[in-house]
Amino acid sequence: MWVEIICGLAVIMILWRLFYGHDAVPDVASSDSDASFAVAARLERLYGGKAFVGLRIPDPDTGFRQHIDVVLVTKMEVMVVAVRNFSGFVEAEKDGSWVCIGDKKHKAETYPDPVLEVGRQVAILQSYLEQRGVHLPKGHIIGKVVLPNPNCRPAYSIAFEPEVISFDKWKELKPESKGGVTSWIKDAFHRSKSEMQDGSYQQLNFILRTSPMWDRLELRGDRNILGEFVEFKGNQDDMQALSNLKRSKVSQFIIQKPTMLGFGRSRLQLLYSPRDYRSEGAPPASEWKEVAVKPNTEFLFQPLNSKKPRKFKLSSAVSLTLSA
Repeated sequence: MWVEIICGLAVIMILWRLFYGHDAVPDVASSDSDASFAVAARLERLYGGKAFVGLRIPDPDTGFRQHIDVVLVTKMEVMVVAVRNFSGFVEAEKDGSWVCIGDKKHKAETYPDPVLEVGRQVAILQSYLEQRGVHLPKGHIIGKVVLPNPNCRPAYSIAFEPEVISFDKWKELKPESKGGVTSWIKDAFHRSKSEMQDGSYQQLNFILRTSPMWDRLELRGDRNILGEFVEFKGNQDDMQALSNLKRSKVSQFIIQKPTMLGFGRSRLQLLYSPRDYRSEGAPPASEWKEVAVKPNTEFLFQPLNSKKPRKFKLSSAVSLTLSA
């Protein structure tokens, strides 16, 4: 009897590996995107409001879209946040660029001055909002550079720039009673601000919610990647089932792992949310729809700063959020 049991278990393991064992998460960097989402989540917890991650704001000067890591909107102000997930020693060169010498490698990497970059992003965002009908008072949009990595050791000249929030300052932030971030502003930015009216606040949130932004891929293992969804890859039947699920019609996919209910008939459940530009947040459960595909169905996704798309199995993903 034990022989039959062992053989049965072996068959189950083989079938399990056949249908579910090839969903290993690809080796693709996610630390920078993870850092941006972590910073955005903590800002919302501390100060309320709404944080938008991975905006792509049109820049009229260059004709290209300007990537912005995080924009926090509260009734007191709008903050543009550049998240720099540096690890190691960071120093400033004479030309203003930052040089990072990592802990595990001796090769120095040079980056454009993040303070100048976030200042330019503030100007681009202000111009974009004005084009869409929102005119904020001067100084209402501010910029900060956050260094959230505990292994980042910035030089004195960097750590004490008023726009820079080093890890030591970041971990000590406290909530503000009125939903502002005025505890960060102890220099020329420090001024009294009038609270935004509800109508203007809602309009500002709607504009940013419907602005161009990167797609978000959430992988198993709590990993997030910003980039651009390209297309699904699968057999003819699955592609036919997925053919109508276009960006203009769908805002989010949630991937549910299949269960061992029938050998050779396993299907992966793909829940999707119809796009509704009028509502904010996820729709009620009754509005989600479902399509079933084979577990080996794949999709192409091009990560931010990558030169070509990467192939992922649907079974390695948790969700996929598509920008408008």
